[in-house]
Amino acid sequence: MTTAPHPIRQPNLSIVKQPTEPTAEPVEGAVVEHHGEIVKQDSNPSWMRAKLAAVEAAKDHALDNKLYAGWSARGYKNLGARWLEAYRDDHPQMIATAKASRKAAKGNSTAEADAHDLVKTRREAYRRHRLFHLGKTAAWSAVGMAGAATGAIVGGTLVETAIGVVAYATGVYHGRPGVDDESDAALPSPDFAAGSGVPVSGAPVIADDNGHQAGRRPARPQGEEDLVTVLIKAGIVTEAQRDETRLASPIRTNGPGWTATVELPPGMKASAATGKAADIASALRVKKTRIELKADTSDDGHEGQFVLWVADHDNPYGTGKKPSQLIEAERWNFWRDGVPLGGDARSVRQALHLMWSSLMVGGLQDYGKSYLARLIAAAAALDPHMRIVLITGKAGPDWAPLKGIAHAYIAGSTPDRLAAVHDILDETITDMQGRGERLERLFEEDPAACPEGKVTPEMARQRGSELTLVIVDELQELLDAAALTKVKIGDEEEGGGRGRSGKDVLVEKFARFVRVARYVGGMGVFITQRPDSDSVPTKLRDVCVKRGCFRVKGAGSSRMVLGDDAVAAGAAPHLLGEASKGVVVLEQGADEGHVTLKTDVIDLPDFKAICERGRSLREEAGTLTGAAVRHGERASEAAESVALRRDCLHVFDAAKAERMRPETLTTWLKERRPEVYADLTPESLKSLLRAAGAGSPVPLGAMDGLVNPRGYKRESMIRSGRP
Repeated sequence: MTTAPHPIRQPNLSIVKQPTEPTAEPVEGAVVEHHGEIVKQDSNPSWMRAKLAAVEAAKDHALDNKLYAGWSARGYKNLGARWLEAYRDDHPQMIATAKASRKAAKGNSTAEADAHDLVKTRREAYRRHRLFHLGKTAAWSAVGMAGAATGAIVGGTLVETAIGVVAYATGVYHGRPGVDDESDAALPSPDFAAGSGVPVSGAPVIADDNGHQAGRRPARPQGEEDLVTVLIKAGIVTEAQRDETRLASPIRTNGPGWTATVELPPGMKASAATGKAADIASALRVKKTRIELKADTSDDGHEGQFVLWVADHDNPYGTGKKPSQLIEAERWNFWRDGVPLGGDARSVRQALHLMWSSLMVGGLQDYGKSYLARLIAAAAALDPHMRIVLITGKAGPDWAPLKGIAHAYIAGSTPDRLAAVHDILDETITDMQGRGERLERLFEEDPAACPEGKVTPEMARQRGSELTLVIVDELQELLDAAALTKVKIGDEEEGGGRGRSGKDVLVEKFARFVRVARYVGGMGVFITQRPDSDSVPTKLRDVCVKRGCFRVKGAGSSRMVLGDDAVAAGAAPHLLGEASKGVVVLEQGADEGHVTLKTDVIDLPDFKAICERGRSLREEAGTLTGAAVRHGERASEAAESVALRRDCLHVFDAAKAERMRPETLTTWLKERRPEVYADLTPESLKSLLRAAGAGSPVPLGAMDGLVNPRGYKRESMIRSGRP
């Protein structure tokens, strides 16, 4: 017998075969063929037939599943497992973790005493929880039994039968297919079989509070043995070294993930583990994007300890954009506050402090390098005591807002632009050296004025001693173009001296600026798109104390940008995935090592508004210099030219004229706006209109009693359009 599928539907009808025997008795009513049998179809209405089919299917389903006896038994087994899980409520695991901490603290009397107290506290909490859980269970059981007994006494056999059916149905409901046999499949418990070091398969898909799709829950070992097993499977330690490998801190929740500090066997360095993030991910059965490994640089750490952090989902940094706080800031103190960059995987805010250092940034295209550089430029723009030099190998709108505040602005990699780059670098290096000489004289006169031999915040606020930030974008384009040129070195020979590769000279000048500028308030930011030996010259990278790398294709590219030591210490931009846009691995060049974070965002319209505020701040402070001053003058002249042509157009319209002599036009302008044109003469008007692009006076034909005077036509003023 076949069981009707769910939802119940009527069987399909088929064409009836003609009787083969002429003597066959006729069949009354309609007939159908079902599985080769000729059956008679009753004449009941369709709704009645559907009901009967549903009843028949339900009966068949119950019989096929042996009246659900197995379901009911499994249901009460599941209920028992859930009760036991609630009875334990993770307390045994917490006690085990506390015991591990006590074991790890052996030899440190204070830490051991604290750990012993923690074990005692957790045992007491477990005892109270069990008493409460047992009491609650007993109370509900008493209420249920009393209700059932009362119903049986009052209602007799009918109520007893109903109680039995309800109890049976409860077991069937909780044991139906699709319900897990164990309750902890729905709880955030470890995915390791206890003590085995092997992840349990089939962990459910979960999402965090921020809506991240978690995918398979990351495996969390239950204790030290499980995590050491993972390290063995990852090839970091051997089975023979199991007893010498221990946890310096217990496995614990840390933000949207879990963490542990591991102490390797004596003689092994942390770098033996920090470079094997992908191997650990494989052993844990999670994606490599979830793994963070760092040498333990804390006060309690040493060369043989590392910190492992495993995220709860594949992209712990999220996919949304977070606007930078600089968008709303009126001004900024670059020296004191640094650059607010963004948050790490645990949502801890990070800031970049560039004082006394320079930054090299590399990575694949479209992963956020320009956004990072824009954050730095925005923080500098809002500090009126910052001088900005912008050099980019490609012309475009990315850096155009800086024209109003940059001391120098060079965009492009044509020969004339490269010559301008060399000039501005020579000028800036000379300025940095001059500041160093002034600092030397100041120290000789008053040692207390610069006790560390470096520029101070007070000095940086003096005119001509502002902090200087050189931003170099599209470095690879500049170097490629420079490689095609020769730069003259020396002038002993007639016709010029020897020529050197323009690329080599440019790299040397960039590196020289970084070296001479460090202690006098100079900083460099170098952004390159292709992280290879051609676009990231070692000579330049090595003088940049800080380095940032977005997603790259391989560990070799990571080392090219961040350096061998950083990658050996666990920095792994090559492990970032397609979804890691805006995520940067920042090597900070200090004991804190590297950090991986997602940068905030400033879009171009907001950047333009920031730069406009920055210009106003510099005008008030009197620190607007160089190209920014000339750009402002040109912008002012352009605005005045547009206004003049617009006013002339108004005059033509008011006079309902298509042509006008300079003398007449001057008179009308004076009458219309005396506060602006009081000193205007026909000759000065001609000069202004020529500069405004309206051209020189042209013959107008006979007018005003003159045969062919010269003047202006209305069409020459239309270029500016109406206001």
